[in-house]
Amino acid sequence: MIIRSKAPLRIGLAGGGTDVSPYSDLYGGAILNATIDLYAYASLEPLNNGKIEFVIDGSSKTLSLDSQKELSIFPEFELFIGVYNRIVKQFNLNPLSFRLTSFVEAPQGSGLGTSSTIVVSLLGAFIEWLNLPLGKYDIAHLAYEIERIDLKMTGGKQDQYAATFGGINYIEFFDNDKVIVNPLQIKPEIIYELEFNLLLYFTATQRLSANIINEQVKNVNDNNFKSIEAMHNLKEQSQQMKEALLRGELTKIGDILHFGWHNKKQMATSISNSFIDSIYLKAIENGATGGKISGAGGGGFMFFYCPAVTKIKVANAIEQLGGKIQPFKFTSQGLVTWKI
Repeated sequence: MIIRSKAPLRIGLAGGGTDVSPYSDLYGGAILNATIDLYAYASLEPLNNGKIEFVIDGSSKTLSLDSQKELSIFPEFELFIGVYNRIVKQFNLNPLSFRLTSFVEAPQGSGLGTSSTIVVSLLGAFIEWLNLPLGKYDIAHLAYEIERIDLKMTGGKQDQYAATFGGINYIEFFDNDKVIVNPLQIKPEIIYELEFNLLLYFTATQRLSANIINEQVKNVNDNNFKSIEAMHNLKEQSQQMKEALLRGELTKIGDILHFGWHNKKQMATSISNSFIDSIYLKAIENGATGGKISGAGGGGFMFFYCPAVTKIKVANAIEQLGGKIQPFKFTSQGLVTWKI
């Protein structure tokens, strides 16, 4: 028997950063994101040799350990080990023996929520194998706790919920880690048009999101007015984006993204740089009406709203800056698991 799972990556359309504590605890956060057809996969094969094997697919990175109830953390395998340790502890299990392989269809550190989506897919494999009684909110919250509490990785809360639930969601964040996922019922033709007009672009650079988020957290803790006001505006942006999509007012999307672009850069100094700014300016000059850097910022993916068949012109212009266009489609399904 082999257990498989997959969970979708996401693009954050509005409100990015307001899901990060302490802002979400103090003021409440709101994000609008959408999952796309790029995935993190996990494959689990039970063993009976008393060993645990972790494999990062597509590379020579493997780790073989003797099976035990709690594993020490090894570099590059933190997510695997964090998931295993929490599952065994929370459900009071005996040591397990298995081979667990994972791979993801985008570079880590690229702003599409890769790390959190990997955790959700790994959790999904264990849940399917062990028939664990966890619903969607349980899975997303558990993934959040593994990353942010057990492994002490800096970040927000949106990615775990996007990967688990899937679709286009308006997600609200409150204190005490309370999260409410509101799936948006958007007309299919609106989704098709949004998909048609959005251009996803990999800048061919990656970044460590923790450094950017740590600066953002410090600005909130220090009561930095400029940064906090920008985050208030981004929360308002998510409301604007929700209304525009539900009403089918797609001509407003570019302006809403452009509003967010200027505010997001006020949250932390390392969110953008001269190279990222030059890409954005080039896209606007060639017909895009707005855009966004995905995730925490600093590199990775960007996307642009390109109305009136300007997408090809924008794509040709920004590809000259060394990046690559990434085709995508929206997906409505989150975490999926199965056995073979």
